[in-house]
Amino acid sequence: MFRHRISSVRLIPLSFLAAILLGAVLLMLPISSASGQATAFTDALFTSATSVCVTGLTVVTTAYHWSIFGKVVIVCLIQIGGLGIITIYSLIMLLAHRRFTLSDRIVLQDALNLRNTSGVLKFLIRVIKATLIFELIGAAIYAIDFIPRFGITRGITISVFNSVSAFCNAGMDIIGDSSLTGFYDNPLILITTMFLIFAGGIGYVVWFDIASTVKNGATKRISPRQIIRRLPEHSKLSLIITLTLILSGGLIIFITEYSNPDTIGSMTLSQKILNSLFESITFRTAGFNTFPQAPMRDISCVAAYTLMFIGGSPVGTAGGVKTITFFLAVMNVVSYIRGENDTTIFNRRITAEQMRKSTVIISVSAVAVLIMTILLNIINDVGLKDGLFEVISASATVGLTRDVTPILNTGGKLLITFAMYIGRIAPLSMVVFFAGQHREDNRLKYPETKIYIG
Repeated sequence: MFRHRISSVRLIPLSFLAAILLGAVLLMLPISSASGQATAFTDALFTSATSVCVTGLTVVTTAYHWSIFGKVVIVCLIQIGGLGIITIYSLIMLLAHRRFTLSDRIVLQDALNLRNTSGVLKFLIRVIKATLIFELIGAAIYAIDFIPRFGITRGITISVFNSVSAFCNAGMDIIGDSSLTGFYDNPLILITTMFLIFAGGIGYVVWFDIASTVKNGATKRISPRQIIRRLPEHSKLSLIITLTLILSGGLIIFITEYSNPDTIGSMTLSQKILNSLFESITFRTAGFNTFPQAPMRDISCVAAYTLMFIGGSPVGTAGGVKTITFFLAVMNVVSYIRGENDTTIFNRRITAEQMRKSTVIISVSAVAVLIMTILLNIINDVGLKDGLFEVISASATVGLTRDVTPILNTGGKLLITFAMYIGRIAPLSMVVFFAGQHREDNRLKYPETKIYIG
């Protein structure tokens, strides 16, 4: 599989880059556009990047610009990007009955962000099965509304495309040019989309932990409360943080935008609640929207910056720095303020190495966002608030925009393309990189120095 012993730190970014470039070439072909004309390279590259990086920002309307062939290419790129190129390649090897070497397993372990190679192939098969199950269920539910609305052929096509896009947290659709704004009053479509985004963003490990814990609990006939208690620490923490972010984000949007006629102000109370929760969920790397983002008030924008930057949970289809990473970085600060030597969660100690790694990922990501926001405003004078929204949305692979994406010039498109690429591969690449940086303490010890802080 990976015969030349390319390290995971290089192989993961290169595999995504190769997929983006291949997708761009395919989308440039006249057969990919509805008009039969070749698409400009920057637009094809941008679309390929937003698909592979499961972001959702678009410079051309997905529903109208691309032909059937182009849309098939896009949905395949979304699926590949959501699962990961190495995961897809490993699946092909399994289907071809090819033998996996130890180095192959190590690369797959890194690509899936697992702790060790034990059971990595079994985990891969479970990931593929779970993905197909969720996407088929989503498509079937969508079809209940979309087939009567659009007809059998188009209804099925839209159902499948939207299901894959939602589960992979891509946020692209082929309904029209206004995302899901026409479905703000349709609970079936909104709840289905919210569930798929949540399912993909919470991470495969959590779903597998829930399934195995519930199965064991049912066998032993223990109470639901005991079943929840027996969930592994990672899954409990992921669920608690995710639900807290969704509910708090939804509450902020509901209160802030309640009387805003350009967002949810003209909706009924139940619609305001549902759309506020939908917006909170989609902020966390999905990219669908039921109302325009540009008229949102400043407090909602701050909530958006925070939720987009954090993103979803590890080992899933979501982007961002990840919930666990952000939580550990915060706990690192809290532990230092409290003067605690160890940080414990659910009566389990978090290692100092994990705390430092989380803090580094947060710091590097924040600096990258700052630099790219400055560059975007130099290339395109879009304003700090809108520029920051665009960069965080791209680097956290969210896909929402305050009407900035359509007005980007060539330099702006290339910068946001780079932001999407970095946002997709950087958090995982940093984890893999730092995982290989363990070294024994140097025997040579230098004397301590005095440095004044604060």
